[in-house]
Amino acid sequence: MDQINVTPEIKYNAAKKTPAGRLLQWLGLRTQPMVKVYRGYGRDGQLQIFGHVLSLSPAAAPQQRKGVLANIGTLLRLFMVRPVANATVYLQWQQRRISTTTATDGFFHFQWAPESPTPAGWHPITVMYTQNGEDITSGNGLLYIPHRTQFGCISDIDDTFLISHSGHLHKKLYVLLTRNPAARKPFEGVVQHYRLLSLGRTTAGTPNPFFYVSSSEWNLYDYLLAFADAWDLPQGVYLLNQLKTFSQLWQTGTGKHGTKFTRIARIMESYPHMSFVLLGDDTQQDPHIYEAVASHFPDRILCIYLRQVSRKNRAATEVIVRRLTDKGITCCYFEHSATAITHSRQYGLIAMQD
Repeated sequence: MDQINVTPEIKYNAAKKTPAGRLLQWLGLRTQPMVKVYRGYGRDGQLQIFGHVLSLSPAAAPQQRKGVLANIGTLLRLFMVRPVANATVYLQWQQRRISTTTATDGFFHFQWAPESPTPAGWHPITVMYTQNGEDITSGNGLLYIPHRTQFGCISDIDDTFLISHSGHLHKKLYVLLTRNPAARKPFEGVVQHYRLLSLGRTTAGTPNPFFYVSSSEWNLYDYLLAFADAWDLPQGVYLLNQLKTFSQLWQTGTGKHGTKFTRIARIMESYPHMSFVLLGDDTQQDPHIYEAVASHFPDRILCIYLRQVSRKNRAATEVIVRRLTDKGITCCYFEHSATAITHSRQYGLIAMQD
């Protein structure tokens, strides 16, 4: 999937550099306004896209740098952000201008009904930041409209496919700080499983959609994209948690898990014709959240996959799996991805042979 550059050239008159400004630039930070646009999603009758407006942000996306100190610096910069509240942003879609304003954390969310049908696939989109009627800067993003394939996949990230040690905060922070995205590891066999699910009951030209929903914060968006690209995971839409500032770095991944249910529910409500496979793990709240999702959408859950990572949570997770199974929801609580792949073959989600 190639990103299309559609940003118009905008002149921005930066203020005279101060010593503090020069220091920030030396630290690898961008001191000019930035519009960060994330991948959005939708269907024929409803589209949505979101992002942040920042006055301070990392100068570049995470690089595959070598050395612990270089990796620590790169990661720390992702949390050196300053959001712009009440900023006016707009986008142009089918001859229509749509405006909104950012929240206190700089977050914006567009949701609109297009005037004419939009074909399936990835579509480039540009969001403008404007002040007093003058365009200041802009950012590019992509909006995804799935083909009407047989099912969609909603996956957690940390300890579902990315080894993260979520149950051990200090170890999680150590790995996050000292490893660049390419040096991080997925669980053995998980990439194969996800690729097979993306092609289950469909063809390469119309893959099943993937939505990656995590309690990790938006600061890690580029980091996670770099990891997914390095390991060739299925392209998808990422829905993360509230932006954190540098002083909150130690709280990474510890946001309110209840919002994760809301994000998953919105996805499923956006595609009322589609059934879903849910993929998670037992380190945090996935079993409880997925049980709640299954209660709200009992006829639209094809299967729930939960990876066994936490020994202390195993007994409680097995109780949830039994409750789901008793309600007719197919579940697979597994330790190794090979087991999950075999289950997907037997259940008819993927082909019997690669």
